[in-house]
Amino acid sequence: MNGVFPALGGTDGSRSWFERAQASLAGGISSSARLTSTGPHPYPLYMTSGSGARVRDVDGNEYIDYLVSYGSAVLGHASPLLTDALTDVLRTGTMFGTCNVPEVELAELICRMVPCAELVRFANSGSEAVQGAVRAARGYTGRSTILKFEGHYHGWSDTLAVSNRPTTAEAGPYGAPHAVPHSPGIPPGVVDDVVVRPWNDPAALRSALDAHPGLAAVICEPIVANNACTMPDTGFLELLRQECTARGIVLIFDEVCTGFRTGPGGAQTLFGVVPDLAVYSKALGGGLPIAAFAGRREVMEPLASGRVKHGGTYNASPLCATAALVTLRALNDPAVTGRIDETGRRIMETVRRAAHDRGVPCAVQGVGAMFQVVFTPDGSPTRQYRDLLTADGGRYDAFRHELLKRGVHTNAYAMACWFVPAVVSDADLDATCRAVEDAFAVL
Repeated sequence: MNGVFPALGGTDGSRSWFERAQASLAGGISSSARLTSTGPHPYPLYMTSGSGARVRDVDGNEYIDYLVSYGSAVLGHASPLLTDALTDVLRTGTMFGTCNVPEVELAELICRMVPCAELVRFANSGSEAVQGAVRAARGYTGRSTILKFEGHYHGWSDTLAVSNRPTTAEAGPYGAPHAVPHSPGIPPGVVDDVVVRPWNDPAALRSALDAHPGLAAVICEPIVANNACTMPDTGFLELLRQECTARGIVLIFDEVCTGFRTGPGGAQTLFGVVPDLAVYSKALGGGLPIAAFAGRREVMEPLASGRVKHGGTYNASPLCATAALVTLRALNDPAVTGRIDETGRRIMETVRRAAHDRGVPCAVQGVGAMFQVVFTPDGSPTRQYRDLLTADGGRYDAFRHELLKRGVHTNAYAMACWFVPAVVSDADLDATCRAVEDAFAVL
């Protein structure tokens, strides 16, 4: 491999940095998700700068970015809104380990934007906030067992790192999947507290609820970002709400990916279904590390009273809270999220048209703000995790690499998704659509 992108320059600088990194970083990376981002090349790209919807690597190649830090940089890279606000915070102090004004203003704004939010707590990552929400649900109900759905991802911590991407051999029976730890290092006792069921299957859900009457919570990604943006079937979220209400179970929406970018109220507003608790990160901070879990006052009260414990030195530091406040004020404008959705839908339609014209079976699923291209055998959208196991991952890798060669940067993993930033220009969008059409011409 010479690491050359024909339409760009080479990527040998990234290869050199990866070789150097392996001497000091475990595996040469800081996150397992960064194992590779260049398709057939056995090394990741090293980015050095970004502006708006574009990023540049160490070799000087420029890309239109639809990874945007896994959806975090929703206002684009080096957003002037954030740069100006954060410069002031850098001058006055980034954190004190005390209460601060921006965290209060941010919590008030979240309560205005999010239907379920009556009380808010902050954390530093989606994984942390999921742990907080699960602890709150367990503290409120006095129960331990959590029901999650096969293939849904709720962070890397032990709490729910279960059955995210099991193999066919590991997964077990369809209707009652095995609870499979995400990796070695997760204690069996943790896994024993998790019940797993297939997504979009009312009968399997009801049978699980009947078999496990002592559940503390049911948690889901309303749009399954980590299952290639698999959508909920019509009525399935409503069914979750009805069953949890009837059985006294806390319903948790993991909106780490959907939150705020799919509209000011996130998936709750998009689908008209209000959970008891919801978890946020990624777009919340506009690129800085902050997360939140929020919900009904009754469920959050044990936390508020101090009976249920939750802490964190870095929670809602003035720096990160200010970044989130600036970001949410922008995303609270329906015109901003509307532009994101419109941009994404044009790309989705371009993919559909190009796939049809070239006779390539292909599903384009999700919403404009976040979607994925899935090469299913007959072009049908996926409904649950196991549908993805028959998709053509090799063709996705080839598609993604052809886009990279044409200056379009997307997620390396077929089970993940595209995230659309708010700052894609008309020229960026035209260039993206041309790259998509050209990529399909060589698939």
